[in-house]
Amino acid sequence: MRIGYAVGYWKQGPPKGALKAIRTAERLGYESVWTAEAYGSDAFTPLAWWGSRTTRIKLGTGIAQLSARTPTAAAMAALTLDHLSGGRVILGLGASGPQVVEGWYGQPYPKPLARSREYIDIVRQVLAREREVTSAGPHYPLPYTGPDATGLGKPLRSTVHPLRADLPIYLAAEGPKNVALAAEIADGWLPFLFSPKADAEARAQLEEGFALRSPERSPRANFEIALQLAVIPHPDVEKAADMVRPTIALYVGGMGAKGANYHRNVIDRLGYSDAADRIQELYLAGKKAEAIAAVPTKLVEEIALIGPPEKIRDELAAWEESVVTTMLVQGPAFALRTIRDVVQGGSLTRAKLGALAFAYATRRQAG
Repeated sequence: MRIGYAVGYWKQGPPKGALKAIRTAERLGYESVWTAEAYGSDAFTPLAWWGSRTTRIKLGTGIAQLSARTPTAAAMAALTLDHLSGGRVILGLGASGPQVVEGWYGQPYPKPLARSREYIDIVRQVLAREREVTSAGPHYPLPYTGPDATGLGKPLRSTVHPLRADLPIYLAAEGPKNVALAAEIADGWLPFLFSPKADAEARAQLEEGFALRSPERSPRANFEIALQLAVIPHPDVEKAADMVRPTIALYVGGMGAKGANYHRNVIDRLGYSDAADRIQELYLAGKKAEAIAAVPTKLVEEIALIGPPEKIRDELAAWEESVVTTMLVQGPAFALRTIRDVVQGGSLTRAKLGALAFAYATRRQAG
């Protein structure tokens, strides 16, 4: 099981200590670092800024949203950063949801699977640079031939030669059809809110996509599954769960409209529909603290690794046997060595764990 570091979303501004954490992760042997975007900071600029202060660690967008930029613009950003970083970029893409796509980007949301397929095809054309880039559409027609077109558009090829024509593209997916699409057309899958309990279903969905995979794609044996996973070593399970509950409440209750929340659908499939109803009801009513408190500890334990090291190590076996190939963990710089040691079987004394718990508590009190 490989390990990467997820910076996560920005809040009011850049995450405090992010550069220190990223450089610490690189020094400790973490394989990759991942940024995010929603409707605030973008995913590429932080990678360029922080990536310039590192030398080895891979740089992943987790995720760059399809509607934030055209396919050719995404390909330009990826190939530019790939050159500047010496070939360290992983392009993680995802469709996001209707609230963000239509409310923030002003783009239509329907048919996210068809849009993802067309988008990735165009990105691959840019990276291959074998010929001028064209697309019949209907979502991203190139050249544009709409009713308001000048008729002067012509197929173009990137002026810059990409450093890697096979720059890896991962697709974020939660629904069964989207997971299958990732296995068919991408080099990796970025799941979210995943539980080993859903491993059999995930394998079946991936197999459906692999059966349609083109021979020209990278071998399925090289297909990566990189999961953003909370790992909280802490002597108190409930206190560890408290560090994860706000994220679950946000995605179940606030990230998506009622009846159109794909994150919540994942939780439903895990068997927590009643709890999700309550979380969503409270969150949408503006009662965020109560919504957070309503997240069951059992749910947290299904989609995160929390508690004493021996508990985490016992539960880790299920993750190691799952489809997941890389864990993308979050945490401040002071916790990264401990997280790595717990996940990869290193030594951890009670004194170290106690110090870590104290440091977590102190940081939380300080905000």
